[in-house]
Amino acid sequence: MSINIVTLVGRVGSDPDIKYFESGSVKCRLTLAVRRRARNSDEPDWFTLELWDKTAEVAGNYVRKGSLIGVKGSLKFDTWSDRQTGANRSTPIIRVDQLDLLGSKRDGEGGGDFSPENF
Repeated sequence: MSINIVTLVGRVGSDPDIKYFESGSVKCRLTLAVRRRARNSDEPDWFTLELWDKTAEVAGNYVRKGSLIGVKGSLKFDTWSDRQTGANRSTPIIRVDQLDLLGSKRDGEGGGDFSPENF
């Protein structure tokens, strides 16, 4: 048995980057700042999030820099070969399955569960 579940709550670091593909798929990338629960640490941990299709469209329409969101998904690694050195590189990505808009309606955020199964 193996488990790969990541749950994060934090503030969005930049407006979503949306890409539309000829196949009809939609991909959204954004960064999320999550504060640690340490007394002496004011620096957040930064995560790159990847959302697809309906969840990506919701993020593109409702999420903005500074939005408070919650996400649930899985950890994956994007890998590539560096063009200059030829070295193999990788970066961790959170593949989001569930997006929750947690801010108040005054902030222009909803506050609901925008998982694909709810559409």
